Amino acid sequence: MTSQLLNPTQQPALQPAYGLWQKYNPADAPYAFRARTQEEAEHWQVEARAALADTLGFQMGAPVHLNPQVIEQVDRGDFVREKILLQTAPDVEMPVYLLLPKGSDGPLPTVLAFAGHGYGAKDIVGLWEDGAERENPDGYHADFAIALCRRGFAVAAPEISCFGERQTDFSYLTTGQSAPTSCTHAAMLALHLGGSVAGMRVRDARRLVDYLEQRPECDTARLGAMGISGGGMHTLFSTASDTRIKAAVISGYYSTFRDSILAMSHCACNFVPGLARFGEMYDLVGLLAPRPLLVEAGSHDPIFPIDAVQRSVARAQEVYAVFGAGPVETDYFEGRHRISGRQAYDFLAEQL
Repeated sequence: MTSQLLNPTQQPALQPAYGLWQKYNPADAPYAFRARTQEEAEHWQVEARAALADTLGFQMGAPVHLNPQVIEQVDRGDFVREKILLQTAPDVEMPVYLLLPKGSDGPLPTVLAFAGHGYGAKDIVGLWEDGAERENPDGYHADFAIALCRRGFAVAAPEISCFGERQTDFSYLTTGQSAPTSCTHAAMLALHLGGSVAGMRVRDARRLVDYLEQRPECDTARLGAMGISGGGMHTLFSTASDTRIKAAVISGYYSTFRDSILAMSHCACNFVPGLARFGEMYDLVGLLAPRPLLVEAGSHDPIFPIDAVQRSVARAQEVYAVFGAGPVETDYFEGRHRISGRQAYDFLAEQL
């Protein structure tokens, strides 16, 4: 690793990160994508997907009963919003908002909508922090779950582990004790147990799909996923892990680990012990191929640099070509870290 990510005024060998960067070589990773034929690529997928489940953690064990409880139904004029509580693992519950457009016949193409950091799933389904309804899109999420619903999709927006209602309760701390962020706290516990927050989120998404398969309004044979930022991470790992997801939109996340996640300050929930075994993001994309993929990226996103995104997409195109698939589609828009939607909603409508 070159030293551009290190302080040039200090002797590099004095910095612990310098020695670690020398060990970072995605091309030599045991599960990097090296296939040259479709047959080799499909064989790699079987081995790499199983290894990824083991690396993420929390993927094993018999599923618990989902015990779904519909706890709210709200008529929003052109769609209905339900709030459902699911049990995804022993001692783990997950709220989910399900948006269903009115006037649509039969089972609908369905999208998993994953929020990024902020105040949780409310921020993509048209709710303010206090639960009040809002009429106009707001913030970097731009109420994209509603936008998808209005394009005719059934949309499931789960409350992601560590966000919104699923944050750690630090009320047990005494005066003078500082609390970590909810993500950091959960990430440290997960690491201590040999897993990761990403693994928890993938497990929850798989159980959500199990539930959607039981809903007559949802056609899970036409299932997509879309997420921004931390939700983009969720989309990448969930689509890599669960082949029931047929198309994906990754917004404000896809780039390289080297130039983004490992190069600057990112939330602890982004890190998975041993993930280096799989090389770079463009190697992991081999677990999405040949399914359709769209990458959204802002030209001035400060935490996912656009040049790294473009280089990584170029490598992803090479991976998809081995499967005889592609291209990986892109929406490079002028802007910062936010949902675009300029192509995403049409893309999912075409693919699903």
